Amino acid sequence: MLLSTPGFAESSPQHWTCFHCRRHWAEAEANTKGGIKGKISFPQTLGCSKNLRFIGCSISEEGKSSIEYDTPFPGDYNDLLRQAKRATELALKDEKQLMEIEFPTAGLRSVPGDGEGGNEMTESMQLIREFCDILVTPDKATRTRIFFPEANEVKFARQVFEGAYFKLDYLTKPSFFEDFGFGEKVKMADRVKQDDELFVVGYPYFNVNEMIVVEELYKEAVMNTNRKLIVFNGELDRIRSGYYPSFFYPKLAALTKSLLPMMETVYYIHNFKGRNGGTLFRCYPGPWRVLKRIGNKDFCVHQQETMPSLKEVALDILPAA
Repeated sequence: MLLSTPGFAESSPQHWTCFHCRRHWAEAEANTKGGIKGKISFPQTLGCSKNLRFIGCSISEEGKSSIEYDTPFPGDYNDLLRQAKRATELALKDEKQLMEIEFPTAGLRSVPGDGEGGNEMTESMQLIREFCDILVTPDKATRTRIFFPEANEVKFARQVFEGAYFKLDYLTKPSFFEDFGFGEKVKMADRVKQDDELFVVGYPYFNVNEMIVVEELYKEAVMNTNRKLIVFNGELDRIRSGYYPSFFYPKLAALTKSLLPMMETVYYIHNFKGRNGGTLFRCYPGPWRVLKRIGNKDFCVHQQETMPSLKEVALDILPAA
């Protein structure tokens, strides 16, 4: 049996606080020396807004609160990597086979386009190294194969991964005719070794063919096996949102019905700027949460079990909060 109490969640790098009543809010206001006052209208936020969807704090009969999964927004990238590691470990324990990790690399509060493309890829490569270092135990390193978008990337990756025992590989191999739409086909089944256990695919979004090759990798080397696959900063929202017209990119658009529905997003950050700015945040196995930053704290204004579209967050949820 679950007992639910209306509440409002507040996030900081250290903890989450749930305001269950006006008295709690008043106490928080006093403790912050008026830091909240004037930034949030209390009557509108708690109790009077018809649009705000309240967050509940559920407590089971065993006394365990669901708040244990309400991971706070990370304070820095080290914090982020630790959260992503824990989320991935829990997903692996739950036998999730196809996973996604997505977050901005130009700054925790940045949005797509804030950073230069080449720099973002370089940052992702370094973060993949750090993530794999803390996720993969030394005895499993040689059984972990990390794929980069193309063969040229692997040359640079060898410098970033110097001293590591991970296997470095690529999805596509550029050719002279690539600018004309003719790339050199790389059969993924030929790139996989029998003792491979984990595949990590880094930022497969520069070329539209890269995610198609990821699907091939999944079907040929992961499906119906004990292997796992993680897509790291693949910018899959481009595909989800219809950024690529299905008329011109039918294979890419088809991923929304074939590959993406099977994918578990274990860690995710997407920021929205402007007057109704905020963040869509998820850390497995917790719910999807929409956060608004007031001062130096994040307040959860909405949560749900399934991923909302970015359009829904930007046009409906954040303006109504």
